[in-house]
Amino acid sequence: MIRCIKCEQVHAITKSGVVHGRQRYYCKDCRIYFSLPESDPSPSPSHTGPHHSATILDIARALNISKSTVSRALQGHKDIKEETRAAVLEMASRLDYQPNLLAKSLVRSKTFTIGIIVPEFMNYFFPTVIIGAQEIASAAGYTVMICQSQESVATEIANTRALLASRVDGVLISMTRETEDFDHFRVFGRHGIPVVFFNRVCETIESSRVYVNDYEGAFSAVEHLIEKGYRRIAHLGGPPNLQLSQNRLNGYSDALKRHGLPLQPELIVRYDLQPENARLCAARLLDLPQRPDAIFCLNDPAAIQALLLAKERGINVPGDLGLVGFSDDPISSIIDPHLTTVRQPVGDMGKIAMQILLEQVEKGIGNYVPEHKTLPTHLVVRESSSGPTGHPR
Repeated sequence: MIRCIKCEQVHAITKSGVVHGRQRYYCKDCRIYFSLPESDPSPSPSHTGPHHSATILDIARALNISKSTVSRALQGHKDIKEETRAAVLEMASRLDYQPNLLAKSLVRSKTFTIGIIVPEFMNYFFPTVIIGAQEIASAAGYTVMICQSQESVATEIANTRALLASRVDGVLISMTRETEDFDHFRVFGRHGIPVVFFNRVCETIESSRVYVNDYEGAFSAVEHLIEKGYRRIAHLGGPPNLQLSQNRLNGYSDALKRHGLPLQPELIVRYDLQPENARLCAARLLDLPQRPDAIFCLNDPAAIQALLLAKERGINVPGDLGLVGFSDDPISSIIDPHLTTVRQPVGDMGKIAMQILLEQVEKGIGNYVPEHKTLPTHLVVRESSSGPTGHPR
């Protein structure tokens, strides 16, 4: 009795001629053709033996097709029929086939590994970027090594050395708040390893970069506050060495100028991206003899700290203090009042950065022009900026 190699049923099996001297069968239910191995009329994962790892040749013999057909089917080539690909994948699963990445790396001088360096995991931003990046990498047959720098340049340097030692094929990087010297990043280029910076980018290294339009997002946020009736608008910014901090400060400044409002230095404070220091900076603003009636914050974590502090002090948000953040952290939509923020396409940033990197890996160092990709932002208006008390809303 002959069983289908896919569904293991016997009732729908018919003979379909002889190919290469072996009987070929057809399953009417699965709609696949197959031949049985000469050595085993009932193929199963055990036929390879307890110490034998299944190979492409084992799959090819089980299905009586060529090794090249199996290889193309496993790689998803478009010239392979869907029923053939399904049969190959089914047999690969039954034989517990695992691709030999070491052999592939020796043949192609590649490890099929991508490194990702991020400064922290505390907020949702970087994990979301990584999820998007890993989705693209996995689909292309690459594994990902993730390194967290913990906002420490010393750890960041150690991470670059670890990835270099692991012979990664390319690296995605978002640098720490401390990073001011970039020699440890240049080592990748000297070894022919492409690098793509994202979010926190390095502008002194000629490499691809993916970031959002920080200036545009900040400008729209501050203009929104002005249109709602706020006039004494402060900015809780970030480290001056990060380009995104400067871009958002420029957007803040230009929005004030556009609407004829003065730029007042005492209303601009910076914090080092530590949540407790965001709270201290917010306190500095709220302790001013003439406190601001609104604050545009570098990011949502800073805005949330300012909001919590205002509530502790009995300051009404938005009546006495308008607040706008940046990034659209999930908490911003559930905190009371809900936080107005600038939404970034965070997952898309990871996907696009990885797509650019993989293209550069395939082309090889020196065979591509670095790409600078700017992603759009979108102002999400919620209750925290609905207008000061007494102003028409």
